[in-house]
Amino acid sequence: MDGTLLNSQKQISARTQAAIQAAKDKGVQIVLSSGRPIEGLRAYLDQLGLNREHDYAVHYNGSFVENVLTGEIIRQQVVSAADVKTIGRTARALNVNTHAFSQKLGLITPKSSKYTQLEAQINGIEIHEVDFETLDDDHPMIKAMIVDEPEKLTQAYQNLPAAVIEKFTIVQSAPHFLEFLNPQSNKGLGIQAVAERLGIPAEAVICIGDAENDHHMLEYAGLGIAMDNAMPQTKAIADYITASNDEDGVAQAIEKFVLA
Repeated sequence: MDGTLLNSQKQISARTQAAIQAAKDKGVQIVLSSGRPIEGLRAYLDQLGLNREHDYAVHYNGSFVENVLTGEIIRQQVVSAADVKTIGRTARALNVNTHAFSQKLGLITPKSSKYTQLEAQINGIEIHEVDFETLDDDHPMIKAMIVDEPEKLTQAYQNLPAAVIEKFTIVQSAPHFLEFLNPQSNKGLGIQAVAERLGIPAEAVICIGDAENDHHMLEYAGLGIAMDNAMPQTKAIADYITASNDEDGVAQAIEKFVLA
């Protein structure tokens, strides 16, 4: 989504929408895979007509794989309230901000920061200030995040305790977002779940992304494509590099590898 399908104005360009429609007309299955919650995808799913019986979305970076029409969850791997408390304590020790997603409360944070406000704005959701330590251990969670200025986040990433690194799937979805997921959760496993549900082999899958949280799916796909605006480490693992998100890079990739 952000940095890939959407341009800098958070819009799907006319060329990209036309390319996606042409691919759909050829029988290609289009799946949005994002770190966003499903609420942050709905408008774009509707815009692209990806709300039919066999349409799926991978959201929360693979924590959920959902049938868009029926709401059926075909894969779910989440973190616990105890995990969220661990990330909250780690963030305090590293002097960075944090927030998390609760299945009951949505976006929660001990203290709202500009990047938690950005998260809320992007997804059209509310912020609830909650001290993680007050959560019951059985409170249903989804994922936790450390959010801060890019230079502070980089330093925090480098100084994460080994026990934290070993316990989670950790992906950087933006220069200011570091995400902590269930160890069995990532976009690659999410896309694999959709492909297996639909009987599509990995070698017939194309994935396009721009950030570290896309690495698992780029590695899973038969063809992994990075945007020109992608993180250097993302470009390094890609099979092909398309144009940037402001130059219709997704459309160009579809035109080259699907429609040509």
